[in-house]
Amino acid sequence: MGPYKDSKARDPRIAAATRSGVAVGIAVSLYGVSFGALAVAAGLDVWQVCALSALMFTGGSQFALIGVLAAGSVPAPATTAWSAITAATLLGTRNALYAIRTGPIVGPGWLKRLLAAHWTIDETAAVSTAQPTPEARRAGFWVTGAVIYVGWNLTTLIGALLGDLLGDVRAWGLDAAAAAAFLGLLWPRLKGLQPVAVAICAAVVAAVVVPWTPPGIPVLAAAGVAIVFGLTNVFGHRKGRASA
Repeated sequence: MGPYKDSKARDPRIAAATRSGVAVGIAVSLYGVSFGALAVAAGLDVWQVCALSALMFTGGSQFALIGVLAAGSVPAPATTAWSAITAATLLGTRNALYAIRTGPIVGPGWLKRLLAAHWTIDETAAVSTAQPTPEARRAGFWVTGAVIYVGWNLTTLIGALLGDLLGDVRAWGLDAAAAAAFLGLLWPRLKGLQPVAVAICAAVVAAVVVPWTPPGIPVLAAAGVAIVFGLTNVFGHRKGRASA
């Protein structure tokens, strides 16, 4: 067993997946400062902000929640709360789509799957599915999840405690860092005509529906584009053609 474990530890593909997980995890975790500060500005207590990051742990849904709360009207707090929950839930449903891909990566064991369900987010799905081997995909998922979970909760606390001392947190460019990290994962996968077509069409559809739909719907619409391309295999290599 010793030589086998050593060979796995020296596997360059696992090492590359680990590096990707750490790099993406750090970039995304920095964005937690922004969430913590904005959530406190929206009227939440520090402990409520930290509970959101620990229990909800899906950045897009968290920002959707506090965005609706911050824009809500005082005369109808119940309506505002339900609107915030609905927006966050809609945006969070994308993680169920990710679970279809990450389930086989995680492997058996209900405790492991329970934790994996909590850590199935944009970044863990992207890092893991980008790897070439099952071992590398597994390493990418768990390393990314662990780094982001610890880092995101820590920076959320920092942002909530500092609050207004940070000024306008958007000026720090932390949102751009997270987006750049995700784009870095996506870019190497755009090697064929079909991935490029999916990326362009999904981006166009999401951009078109953003002004007319609540948070969460644009993401689901973009996912729908990917599903249509996958089912129809437009621009893809069909088995008949490949065998010919």
